[in-house]
Amino acid sequence: MDSVIRDPKLAATGQLKIAWAADHMPVLTRLREQFEREKPFRGTKVGICLHLEAKTAYLAQVIQAGGAQVAICGSNPLSTQDDVAAALAESGVTVYATHGPTPQEFQAYQEMTLRFGPDYLIDDGGDLVGLLHERPEAFPSTVKGGCEETTTGILRLKALEKEGRLRFPMVAVNDALCKHLFDNRYGTGQSVWDGINRTTNLVVAGKTVIVAGYGWCGKGVAMRAKGLGANVIVTEVDPIKAIEAHMDGFQVMPMEEAVGRADYIVTVTGNARVVTTEHFSRMKDGAILANAGHFDVEVDVKALEAMAVAKRRVRQNIDEYQLADGRKLYLLAEGRLVNLAAGDGHPAEIMDMSFALQALSLLWLMREGKGSAAATNRVVPVPAELDRRVAWLKLESLGIRIDALSEEQVNYLSSWRADSL
Repeated sequence: MDSVIRDPKLAATGQLKIAWAADHMPVLTRLREQFEREKPFRGTKVGICLHLEAKTAYLAQVIQAGGAQVAICGSNPLSTQDDVAAALAESGVTVYATHGPTPQEFQAYQEMTLRFGPDYLIDDGGDLVGLLHERPEAFPSTVKGGCEETTTGILRLKALEKEGRLRFPMVAVNDALCKHLFDNRYGTGQSVWDGINRTTNLVVAGKTVIVAGYGWCGKGVAMRAKGLGANVIVTEVDPIKAIEAHMDGFQVMPMEEAVGRADYIVTVTGNARVVTTEHFSRMKDGAILANAGHFDVEVDVKALEAMAVAKRRVRQNIDEYQLADGRKLYLLAEGRLVNLAAGDGHPAEIMDMSFALQALSLLWLMREGKGSAAATNRVVPVPAELDRRVAWLKLESLGIRIDALSEEQVNYLSSWRADSL
C-alpha cells in the first residue's frame, strides 16, 4: 500500500533529523545491529501508532531492519512532522500521516494502518486497539498482540481486560521501570517546558504554575517548573500523591482555589474536564493553559469557546480567548499535547530507553510469549529481565560502572537466618 504523506520533497530535512536522533540513541542502535544480523521480525507485519517525529521514525527503522514490514500513523494530529514522514516513507516504511489533518483524515490514517494487516502493534493511547475493538469487522483479523506506550493507553486496555473484551495480549511498556521513571518524569518534565517556552517566549521565574496531577509525568513537570524559578501549586485527587507533592515542597490545594493565582496551568492527569467553566471564570487576565495529557480533553476547550466573545491566533500555537469582562486567556496547541504539538517531544536520550523497551517487548511477545502468560488476552507486564537489560545497555553507553554483589552477599540476602554470615 502506498504511503500518504504531505510532500516527498521534504525527505532530505527529515533524514537529517532522524540521523541526529539516531546518533543520540545508543541503546536502540545496539539493538538495530543485533536485528540486522538476526532478522528476528522476518515475515511479520508491524503496525505503529506513535507521535511521528524523528525518534519514533528511528524506532520504525530499527524494527524494519529486523526484517519486518512496517506501517506507521501518527497518534496526534499536530505532532506529525511532515519532513520526517517523508524521510521515513523514502526508507521503505509505509507512512500514513500528515501534520494537521482533519479529524476524518486522522482516523482514516489509523484505519489504513490496520488494513495493512499487522501481526503486531505498537500503540499510543490505545488508539489502534480501540478501533479494532469498536469495529472488528472493518479490519483484517491478523493482530496477535502488541505493546502500549502510555499511561492513558494502559487505562483503556485494563478497562477492556476487565470487561473480558481484550482480544489479544498487550505488553504494558509504560509501566516498565526504564520507561516511566525516566520518560514520564524527566522526558515529560523537560519537553513540556521546552514546548511552552519556545511557544510563548515568556519568563517562568517568579510566575505561579499549577500542575494538575502528580503522577510520574506531573512530578517531572512540577520539578522542572521549580527549577525554572516558578512558584508551583499541585492539584490532586489522590491523597497519597497529594502528600508526596507536599513533602516534595509544593503547595497543594483544590483547582478551584488555585486557579485565581495561576500564570500557567499545565494539566497532566489523563482525565477529562480537569479545567472547565467554573475555573475559567476565576482565572486572572493573561493566564496560559497547556495540556500534557494524551488526549485534548483535560482543558474543556468547548466550554472556553462558549464563554469567549472573541478568539484569535496571536502567535503560532497560541489562541487568545477574550471573555465578556475583558480578561484574556491563552490556550497552547489547541489543548493538545504541548510538548509534541508545540515542540519536538522528549529528548532523544530518554526515548532511547523507552523505544528499546518497545522493540525488546515486541520481540519477547513474538518469541517467548507463546504458551506463556503473554499468550492470554490480558495486559502483560514487561519482563524484569528486559528492564534490566535496557538499564545495563544505557549505563554502558554512558561509560558508567556499578558494583556487584559478592556470593556471600547474595547468600545473606536470600536467607532468613540472622547468623547466615
